[in-house]
Amino acid sequence: MTPPLFLGSEIYRGSSYGGWHPLRIPRVSTAMDLSRAMGWLPREVYLTSPRAKAKALEIWHTPEYLAALQQAETTGIATDEMKARHGLGTHANPIYPEVWRRPATAAGASLLAGELLKDGGTIYHPGGGTHHGMPDRANGFCYLNDPVLAILSLRRNGAQRIAYLDIDAHHMDGVEHAFADDPDTLLISTHEEKRWPFTGALDDAGIGQTYNLPLARNLNDSEMAHILDHLILPLIEQMAPDALVLQCGADAVEEDPLSRLTLSNNAHWAIIHALKDAAPRVLVLGGGGYNPWSVGRLWTGVWATLSGHDIPDRLPPNAQDVLRALKWDNHSRGKSPPEHWFTTLRDAPRPGPIRPETQDRVAHLAARPRFFGS
Repeated sequence: MTPPLFLGSEIYRGSSYGGWHPLRIPRVSTAMDLSRAMGWLPREVYLTSPRAKAKALEIWHTPEYLAALQQAETTGIATDEMKARHGLGTHANPIYPEVWRRPATAAGASLLAGELLKDGGTIYHPGGGTHHGMPDRANGFCYLNDPVLAILSLRRNGAQRIAYLDIDAHHMDGVEHAFADDPDTLLISTHEEKRWPFTGALDDAGIGQTYNLPLARNLNDSEMAHILDHLILPLIEQMAPDALVLQCGADAVEEDPLSRLTLSNNAHWAIIHALKDAAPRVLVLGGGGYNPWSVGRLWTGVWATLSGHDIPDRLPPNAQDVLRALKWDNHSRGKSPPEHWFTTLRDAPRPGPIRPETQDRVAHLAARPRFFGS
C-alpha cells in the first residue's frame, strides 16, 4: 500500500498576516518540524507544494479577483476599489508580503492532491482548509478557497461522489456556496453556533446534501464522539464516496482563543482514525487554529494518525525543543504556557455529558431524508 503523502512548503515558515493578526503565529511549519523531530516525515513522503497559476484558479475564482490579489502583493496596498469589491486590505484580510504567493501555494497543493489521488491514496495538506474564500473576494482570513479547488480537482480526476467534512469551529460558508446544490457532494459541518460567519443554521440544507450542525459552547469529547457515531459515520457510509475531503481546523479545542468549544485534540484524532479508510481517496486539510502550541500538537497528531505512528506519552527532547521555541507574546496564554504544551502531543481527554440540545440536533439531521446521487 502506498504510504500517505504530506504536502508542505517553507513559505509558511516566514509568512505572517501581521504582528496583530490571529494568523501571526507559525502553524504548518510547526507540524512539519515536529513530525520530522519525531522521525515521522522521511523525505520520500514529503512533497513541496507547487504555487498555482492564476489561470488554474479560474475554475472557481474570477479573473478580476485573481488579478487584484496579485496586484496587491506587487504594490503592497489595496485600493479602495479592491477593498469594496474584493474584501482586500481589511482588518480580517490584510495586505502582507506573500498575500498572493501564500494562498496560491495552498491552492496549488489542493489542485495537485486531486491529481495525485486519481488512483487512490491519502494526502495530508495542513496548509489547506481556507474554507471561507468566495469566488470574487477574500473572506474570513481566506484569500482563495482551496477546499473547493480540491473538490473540483478530485472530480476532474475521476471522483464522482465526494464527501466533505468540516470540523472547524467556524462554518464552511465558502464551500457551501460552491456545492450546496450539487447532488454528488455531501457537505457536513460541525461548528460553534452564534460564531462568525453566522451561517450554517440547522435547517440550511441546500437541496438536501448539506448537513449543518451548529454546536453550543463547551462542546466536549463525548459529544463529538456521539456526533461521529450517530451522524458523520452513517452519512458517509451510506454515500460510499469516491473521495473524502476532511477540513481539520484546530480551533475547536479548549485552548483556542477564537472559539468557546472545549474539545481535546483526541476528538480530532478519533475522527481521523475513524475516517482514514472511508474512501479510496482521502485528503485531509488544515484550517483554523490560533494558539501555536495547540495547532502544532494537534496537526502533528493528525499526521501520526494518518501515517500509522504511535503517539508517545512524552516527547523526546528534540521535539520538545520545537515547541519550546514557539512564541505567542501578544496573548496572555503565551506568557505562561503550561508545561504539557512542551512535553506532549496528546491532551488530557475532555469527556462530559451529552447534552439534550446536542442529541436533539444530531437526531434532527440524522432523520432527514437522504437522496445521494447515483
